[in-house]
Amino acid sequence: MVNTVLIEAQRRKWDTSDDELFYATPRLVQHLDAAFRQRLTQLYRERIASGAVVLDLMSSWVSHLPEERHYASVIGHGLNQAELNANPRLDRSWVQNLNRDQSLPLESASVDATLIVAGWQYLQYPEAVAAELLRITRPGGQLIVAFSNRMFFTKAPQVWTDGGDRDHLDYVMTVLLAQGWPRPELICETTRAAGLAGLLGAQGDPFLAVIATRPA
Repeated sequence: MVNTVLIEAQRRKWDTSDDELFYATPRLVQHLDAAFRQRLTQLYRERIASGAVVLDLMSSWVSHLPEERHYASVIGHGLNQAELNANPRLDRSWVQNLNRDQSLPLESASVDATLIVAGWQYLQYPEAVAAELLRITRPGGQLIVAFSNRMFFTKAPQVWTDGGDRDHLDYVMTVLLAQGWPRPELICETTRAAGLAGLLGAQGDPFLAVIATRPA
């Protein structure tokens, strides 16, 4: 059973065209700055054990996993097969529009860690996705949702475009709690920009994350 959190108005987007058309052209670029990416990789290093089965949901051509760490399997999902094919960390992948179909083609209790990077903000039916993630996660497994303050504004639902960083953390947490996840850990940090700008005090992209663990 999926417990509804959002009202229909909060699911609406400026651009109502098919998401698959928007993502049809591969974008082999970094959508988050170096400071954010370094912090994210360090978080993965700390939280995901070697030998884990990892699902990189809403992925692209890079997974940000530490290069020295080996996993049993890294499964990728996204909306552009060319981007997924260019990702060297993925052992297998599939394409699926989660705003059309939220059912994940994975067995129950088969994944140790699911990663969503700069993707949650595009989900129109996050409740159903969160319920599916709880189903496929092994006892003791984790969900790590990470994001910053960047987005494709026209493709983000109103619930995201209307809020700020703290609102986004609370929103993700509320959806997870409603589907039976335990209360997650929330991270909200500033980062230092790379290079000379950072040495002079410039900040990088803010780093925000929601980490939920399925009870053992």
